[in-house]
Amino acid sequence: MKCFSIDLDGTLLNSTREISEENFATLKYLHEQGHYVIINSGRAIEDVLKFEEIRKLNLPIISINGTVIYSENRDILFEASIPISTYKILFSLLSELGLGIMVYTNQGGFPFRNPDIQGKSWEEIESMFANYNYDQIFEKDNLKIYKVMAVTRPDQIETIDLAKKAVAGKLALSVASSHPDNIEFTSVEANKGTALLRYQKHMKISFDEIYAFGDGGNDVEQFKVATTAIAMANAPLEVQKEADIITKTNDENGFTYAVRELLKI
Repeated sequence: MKCFSIDLDGTLLNSTREISEENFATLKYLHEQGHYVIINSGRAIEDVLKFEEIRKLNLPIISINGTVIYSENRDILFEASIPISTYKILFSLLSELGLGIMVYTNQGGFPFRNPDIQGKSWEEIESMFANYNYDQIFEKDNLKIYKVMAVTRPDQIETIDLAKKAVAGKLALSVASSHPDNIEFTSVEANKGTALLRYQKHMKISFDEIYAFGDGGNDVEQFKVATTAIAMANAPLEVQKEADIITKTNDENGFTYAVRELLKI
């Protein structure tokens, strides 16, 4: 039983954030052949299901870097959250560094989620963050904080390293970056690799092979549990070093190219 665990942004999606006809045909082929095809993304479920191709195939979804695992019927198999007390300390540390902060919760993203700022200039992004009152998040009933994501200006990438150092040893959190200008914090119980192991346990199945596809730092954990890890050619060098295979870029249908090579189809 083969499993194909596939990241979205920078992997299955091209630079215009679309699933090409070729990649969709490959997803459909794998699904019809009886393989487990799992979307394993840093995105929230709402942002994954924006893609008609994924809705059509009713695929299992691992969202927010392993924080929430959904069956193909959208039943929640597992979820983890950041304690409110931990969130408050984390928020203070990130705010002091001047980072733009997005809070992913069970009731939406505040002030928004990362896909909402993709393709925008930093000036536009700053105006979207300006004067947002984060305290209003606590007015939500039954609040669960799934992820805190911070972003910085392209000319201030060093701030991301400062954020990692500020949190290291102080807070029990999983830390990853899907891109050099961002940093993502989730429950210590959540990452893309652990989620794949959890999915098997919940479904009472065991994969003979796991092919993990990705391009970001948040994909390294799924690479670790994979029998074969495939990095995109557009991935940073440090991510490529963690993979077994380097395929073509996301704009060259690197996902499809790798599947054809692996399965000899």
